Amino acid sequence: MGGSLARAVKEAGLPWHVRGLARDPATRRAALAAGAVDEACATAAEAARGADLVVIALPVRVIPDAARDLAPHLAPGTVVTDVGSTKAVLTRRVEDLLPPGVHFVGGHPIAGTEESGFAASFAGLYRGARCLLTPGASATPEAVASVRDLWESVGMRVEVMDAATHDRILAVISHLPHVVAYALVNAAARADASLPGLLSYTGGGFRDFTRIAASHPAMWRDICLDNRDEVLRALDEFLAEAGRLRSLIAAGDGAGLEEAFAAARVVRRSLAPAPPRAEDRP
Repeated sequence: MGGSLARAVKEAGLPWHVRGLARDPATRRAALAAGAVDEACATAAEAARGADLVVIALPVRVIPDAARDLAPHLAPGTVVTDVGSTKAVLTRRVEDLLPPGVHFVGGHPIAGTEESGFAASFAGLYRGARCLLTPGASATPEAVASVRDLWESVGMRVEVMDAATHDRILAVISHLPHVVAYALVNAAARADASLPGLLSYTGGGFRDFTRIAASHPAMWRDICLDNRDEVLRALDEFLAEAGRLRSLIAAGDGAGLEEAFAAARVVRRSLAPAPPRAEDRP
């Protein structure tokens, strides 16, 4: 996520000096070689020095650790944002760690692929996608405007909302689909154990539906735990709907099944096209 943002800023020709922070020397070398950053830093002190805007692009449960490391080096007036998929709990943790005068604006660009690391980054990741901002109590209108400008400059459509609303929405349209994809793959793997070779017959439908099950397990573990209540609510609603379909199948109710499938088809066809994936990059 961070690598793609750096690449997008450079591709857009924005007149900003970009520093990237990475612990791995190979990542720093790759970012410099790609022209994604002006400086590749190994420490929080280097990266935060004189920064106007800091973007923490890490999994949700380590974002507070990064904020703690950065805090002593942030000057009053600095704006801090993130790319995490959960917001309510995260915002409270981060704001407690930042010094007075530093503004936190929660950010969630709804983009990404199942791949991770700088090698998977590409400049077009954010183009045309939506970004949700959830300003913390410390955020001024000017701070929100600066984060909005960042994401709009790389082609995103920005919307501001409260953190609780964000977490409920994302539980349904992002966190639940990942849980379901992981569950489906695990169920198929168990079936394969009793019917060897079953998985070799998977086609486009199964592969497309379960693509996100290739996402980083630790990252999605943390998202589910951070947004536990909303994920459980969404999962309960999904299981209730799955139970309804099961009842229709068990009853041999073809008309009921067709009606349910038709309703879902209408909703699915109404959705906007998805933003580009890694394989779609130029």
